[in-house]
Amino acid sequence: MHLDAIFTNGRFHTLDPEYPLASRVGVFGGRIAGLDGELEGVSASEVIDLRGATVFPGFHDAHFHLSLTGARLAALDLRPGKVHSLADIYAAVAEHARTLPADAWVRGSGYDQNCLEAHPDAEALHQASGGRPVFLEHVSGHMGTASTRAFELAGYPGRLGVPDFAGGHVDRDAEGRASGLLQERAMVLIYDLVRPMDLDEVQRNLGLAGRQALRYGLTSVTEPGVGDHRMVGNTPLDFHSYQQAVEEGTLRTRVTLMPYCTTLHALEGMPGPALFGLDLGIRTGLGDDRLRIGPVKIVSDGSFIGRSAAMHHCYHGEPHNHGVMQYDADELRAMITGAHAAGWTVAVHAIGDAAIDHVMDAVEEAQRLKPRQDVRHRIEHFALASDAQVARAAALGLTAVPQGTFISDFGDGMMDAVEPALAPLIYRMKSLLNAGMVLPGSTDSPVSDGNPLVSIHDMVNRRTASGRVLGAQERLSVAEAVRAYTFGSAYAVGQEGDKGALRRGMLADFTVLSEDLFSIDPSRIRETQTLATVVGGEMLYDAGGFLG
Repeated sequence: MHLDAIFTNGRFHTLDPEYPLASRVGVFGGRIAGLDGELEGVSASEVIDLRGATVFPGFHDAHFHLSLTGARLAALDLRPGKVHSLADIYAAVAEHARTLPADAWVRGSGYDQNCLEAHPDAEALHQASGGRPVFLEHVSGHMGTASTRAFELAGYPGRLGVPDFAGGHVDRDAEGRASGLLQERAMVLIYDLVRPMDLDEVQRNLGLAGRQALRYGLTSVTEPGVGDHRMVGNTPLDFHSYQQAVEEGTLRTRVTLMPYCTTLHALEGMPGPALFGLDLGIRTGLGDDRLRIGPVKIVSDGSFIGRSAAMHHCYHGEPHNHGVMQYDADELRAMITGAHAAGWTVAVHAIGDAAIDHVMDAVEEAQRLKPRQDVRHRIEHFALASDAQVARAAALGLTAVPQGTFISDFGDGMMDAVEPALAPLIYRMKSLLNAGMVLPGSTDSPVSDGNPLVSIHDMVNRRTASGRVLGAQERLSVAEAVRAYTFGSAYAVGQEGDKGALRRGMLADFTVLSEDLFSIDPSRIRETQTLATVVGGEMLYDAGGFLG
């Protein structure tokens, strides 16, 4: 037998309990043809010496906004560490604006008011930009700040008369003028001006994000929401854009796409429960190992650090703030039950404990109306959950998708947002495993940086930026965190038969690291570097010089 490639002299952690370590892996047709002794006497077109490096199955991020990551890579970076005050933001806007035409939009992203004095101000942005329209996205993606000129272009000179938005909020000053801050669905005021994106811009963004993903050792990602340019998509042609990126080689990481719920509609003329889906019965699972359709994405509530997630409890120091639901309970139930009846898996963004209850009520009703086995509905984030909610989620067969790296990025702000007694309930992970659930790994990039090694580090250590421990009882072992980023994220999209381990017949996707995560001090995990990324047996990223 003649193979396409043999990767030799590596320390392969296969994550297959029947054969946990290997030194050689053979590849044919993009899949693993054999390991170690199975390759005796076998030739290959290419033999790659890994020089003793440690190898893991490819990392899979279960919640990674690929196109938005690229857009933010191309925008003005205002993340904590880049800016330290509102003065820094205004200075950065002014410097960037000077490079642009007089009528061009100034776009920036990543600011976090928890690390500043407040949110930026519309008039201060107007002055800093020299009168150019400005929109700065909050790090969460659930809010942003617009300048005075941006409000004028939207039809509200002087920032007066801006309407209220169901499922959103417009912040106003004492005179009733919009202060600049737009939360949740109120952001459509600006998105209607700057979207849909030009298709060439989408290709640029996918290329930027795809290359970064490979540098991070990500062989697969799940894109949580496309098709609605007023929410989390780029254009109504998002499926086309991703297909084009794959066909032209712009995007080499494997992608599972979640269409956003507003791209689905009622399907008439079918007997039985009301159906909610895409035309021709297109649903979860269509596609191939490069690009496929995953669950339908629904955003039910807001942001934890933005204090807009729907909570049973008020936010600390804000006795009247319980967050916001983007859809009322009846709307949410209709979407979930209708999509379930049409054969979809649903993935519902629910951060606050009140939102989580609404989602679980709807999933329970969906299964009562039309029972389905092993459907793997998901709750994205599952950020604040009681013991009873964890147990109920497990009983419903739900997959919770929390983000490890939120602990170091936003842990301090999340702990400060709730009463101290609730802090141990934030972004639980060990409790999910103890309840019998399968845990995926994810970052919600670009809300947090997409590096899986930082996220694995946080899942194990659970230390905030200030050094506080967020839920010591929720710490994972290194093995549990690595399994989440390999098997767990593959399981979350029903692909654990193809991904998540290195064994014969599975996709030849793996990541070569500078350190063995199972051997180093857990406090050093985030220092580990990706040396190479292999997708389908092809080394697409090579920082280690293995290809010569």
